[in-house]
Amino acid sequence: MSTWKVACLIAVKDLRVERRSKIVTNQVLPFAGITMVSFAFALDKQNVLDTVAPGLIWLATTFSLLILVQRSFSIETDDGALDAMRVAGIDARAIFLGKAMALAVQLLVLEILLLFAAVVFYGESIQSSGAQGPVLAVVLLVTTLVSATCGLAAVGTLYGGLAAGFKGSETLLPLLTLPAVAPVLIGATKAVESAVGTAGAVVSEGWQWVGLLAVFAVAFGIGGALAFGPLIDE
Repeated sequence: MSTWKVACLIAVKDLRVERRSKIVTNQVLPFAGITMVSFAFALDKQNVLDTVAPGLIWLATTFSLLILVQRSFSIETDDGALDAMRVAGIDARAIFLGKAMALAVQLLVLEILLLFAAVVFYGESIQSSGAQGPVLAVVLLVTTLVSATCGLAAVGTLYGGLAAGFKGSETLLPLLTLPAVAPVLIGATKAVESAVGTAGAVVSEGWQWVGLLAVFAVAFGIGGALAFGPLIDE
């Protein structure tokens, strides 16, 4: 089978495992929601919340990413499934792409729910200046979500596979992942600020940040696919 077909099968497998275990529903979503509520109480001023809300969305997403990646690779390593796939001759690129796709789907659902939470808790709304303001803002927001999600999924899968082979992976994974996703946090925050008009930002300012997110996602996607095999084999 082709690499893409195998990757799709692995992604479906991972999503089916999560659907049956309900880890995302029972643990990750409540954790992200509690994070948003905690920030709302900690920053108990509306003008402050309006300013920092886009950053808080991606901060909560990043924290949840660590849980999702840890869960994804603990399933593979506990029963030797990852080694079994490699022994069976499955291309490491297919494993990387499949797990990244499954992770991206889960992150995308989480981000959409966090956006709704920002509307409820922080009073955020789409920028509506100009005749096409809402349309362009929505396009910018959707493009930001997709590009940032792909970047986060690629980084999480790459370092999740690296950390899975070491003792103490629970503490090693955040040390590896958080510095690497800093460009995504910055770019996605700035792009969402432009979409919702935070501090007078306009939609046109957000596209340069989307470009940064796209370059980051492509770089880690290609680099991760090439490096994933040697990393997990070691």
